[in-house]
Amino acid sequence: MINLKTKEEIEIMKEAGYISALALKAAGDAMKPGITTKYLDRVARDCIESNGAKPSFLGVGGFPACTCISVNNEIIHGIPSKSRVIEEGDVVTIDVGAYFKGFHGDNAKTFACGEVPMETRRLLEITEKALQIGIDTAKIGMRIGDIGSAIQKFVESNGFSVVREYCGHGIGRSIHEDPSVPNFGESGKGVLIEDGMVIAIEPMVNVGRPNVVKLKDGWSVVTADGELSAHFEHTVAVTEKGVIVLTDLGL
Repeated sequence: MINLKTKEEIEIMKEAGYISALALKAAGDAMKPGITTKYLDRVARDCIESNGAKPSFLGVGGFPACTCISVNNEIIHGIPSKSRVIEEGDVVTIDVGAYFKGFHGDNAKTFACGEVPMETRRLLEITEKALQIGIDTAKIGMRIGDIGSAIQKFVESNGFSVVREYCGHGIGRSIHEDPSVPNFGESGKGVLIEDGMVIAIEPMVNVGRPNVVKLKDGWSVVTADGELSAHFEHTVAVTEKGVIVLTDLGL
């Protein structure tokens, strides 16, 4: 069941999204060689709680942290750890959400730690552009398949691949709601996009093949071929006046 949001609910979700974006920025700004992913998790949590919100991810399905932090060939759901030290040249994805006044925000970004090769920079740039293409496609009267198709075509035309086992999602009073928002698909297919639909669009892009493997910790998902991956995400509301990016610090 898809829960369309009222104008009033979207206004509240702007607040949840803003706090989520603040936490993502705080953790990203704190990232440097020599610190642990657990430290970044603490930075994000402190930001969320100091703004009167609660971490969206903590405890969901037994997840033990406030953020998912995935390094290099980890795609999503990396568990922050005191033993995982970030090194120069790593790419680090931080995925974080905030629960505020009954609603969630959710966003992610892959950061480069220091100097990285040109191809790695290109991976991050293409993934971020793919997110923007997905956002630009999310309009009333379009279909969810239009979003996935636009993302897939752009990514693959640039020589990368999109992850198929994991996708974006509806969001609101629950962190994961209907509909699913895949990063691949066929134009004109899927759920109709309507006024008041709020979704998290989140392309996950691999340098190599799209195949993935879930690790023994039950959460972390990595590329099957060991190649790098990137992940960018925004929570957006589709309205009669256009798309509102709820996890935008410019709001």
